[in-house]
Amino acid sequence: MTFRPSGLFVPLVTPFADSGELDVVDLERLAHTVIEEGAAGIVALGTTAEPATLSVQERRDVIQICSRVCREHKVPLLVGAGSNDTVGTVRAIEELTSEADVAGALVVVPYYTRPSEAGVVAHFEYVAERSPLPLILYNVPYRTGQQLGWESLVRLSGHPQIVGIKQAVGAVDIDTARLLAEPSDSFSVLAGEDALVSPLLAMGATGAILATANVCAREFVELFQLWRCGNTVRARAWGNQLVGPACALMADPNPTVIKAVLHAQGRISTPNVRLPLLPAGKRSAIVSALQQLRLQ
Repeated sequence: MTFRPSGLFVPLVTPFADSGELDVVDLERLAHTVIEEGAAGIVALGTTAEPATLSVQERRDVIQICSRVCREHKVPLLVGAGSNDTVGTVRAIEELTSEADVAGALVVVPYYTRPSEAGVVAHFEYVAERSPLPLILYNVPYRTGQQLGWESLVRLSGHPQIVGIKQAVGAVDIDTARLLAEPSDSFSVLAGEDALVSPLLAMGATGAILATANVCAREFVELFQLWRCGNTVRARAWGNQLVGPACALMADPNPTVIKAVLHAQGRISTPNVRLPLLPAGKRSAIVSALQQLRLQ
C-alpha cells in the first residue's frame, strides 16, 4: 500500500546544549513526548530544526535518534531532504534510505534560483521518478520566492511517487481551495500554517505539519480528531482558541519562540539557537497566549 501521510506531524526543533553542541538527550525526550501526546509522526530536519546550521554528522545523529523513536512507537518518520539542486536532492534522498527507517522525504520548492513554474514542476517530476522514497512537497512561497498555481499542484498530485504536500502559503487562497477540491485517495494536503490549520482541516486537509506542535501537540491532535469525527461546533471553537497561541509561538523567526517556551517549561535544557537566528523576544505576549491553553 502506498504511504499516505495523515494526522499531525511534528517538525522537531534541534535542542542545543550550553556548549553549543546537539543535545541528543533533549531531542530524544522531545520526540517521545510529542508522539505520546498523539502525533501521527515526526519530521526531522525540517525548517524548524535549523538544518542549514547543522554539520553532516549532526544531521545523521538527528535522523538516527528520530528514526529510533519512531520505530519504537511504530509511527512514520519524514525527513527534510530538498534543496535548489535537483540532482543533489535525489542524492540526498538516496542517502536517507541507507541511514535510517524513513517513510518519506519532505522536499521544498527550489529556492533562490527562482526557476519558472514549469521548471519547478520539472524539478519535482525528475526527483520523484528517481527517488526511492515517497515525496511530500513543501510549498512555502515566502521562503522560496516561488508561487505554484493549482494546475501545477494538481498535475504533481497525480504522480504515483508524490503522496502529499505541506501547503504553507500564508493564506487560505484560491489555489489551495482548488487543490482541495480535487479528491484523491493517494495524495494528502497537509496544513502548514499553524494559525490556519482549522480552516484547512474543515476544507478537507488530511493532516498538518506544525512547528508550534513542539509545544502543544496534544491540543492540535484534539483539533484534528474533532474535525475527523464531524464535531464541527467544537472543532471550530477549539480551532479559534488555538489561533492566539499559534501566532504567539511564531511571533519571532521560527523556532526561536518555540525553543524559548520549551525551555521555560523545562522540556529542553536551553533556548539556544544558532546564528543567524537570535534568541526570541516578546515573551510577555507568548506567556499570555499560552496561558489561554493552560500550557504554562
